[in-house]
Amino acid sequence: QVQLVESGGGLVQAGGSLRLSCAASGSIFSINTMGWYRQPPGKQRELVAVINSGGSTNYADSVKGRFTISRDNAKYTIHLQMNSLKPEDTAVYYCNALGISSPLGWRQGLWGQGTQVTVSS
Repeated sequence: QVQLVESGGGLVQAGGSLRLSCAASGSIFSINTMGWYRQPPGKQRELVAVINSGGSTNYADSVKGRFTISRDNAKYTIHLQMNSLKPEDTAVYYCNALGISSPLGWRQGLWGQGTQVTVSS
């Protein structure tokens, strides 16, 4: 069974940096799109950044120029480099995968368990 395992969250001061990682485990043939979403306290989950298997990316306007998403297709792993962090970046960050092909068949989407990022002012 395919699972997404996130790492790298934590507490950082405003202006600092963090790097999140997400690895898809299990037997996998391919994954179309992987990305990061976040859910700030008391708010709905929102897109942060996504990257497809061809390397095309899409970012939320609020993180453009500060966050960079990258992908290792061979390892089904993505990273989110977060620089110049702001208190409003505080949220639970969730890894997401879309279009997963494995020996068990096709799965439309999958979420990780989430990792907390807290930015202090």
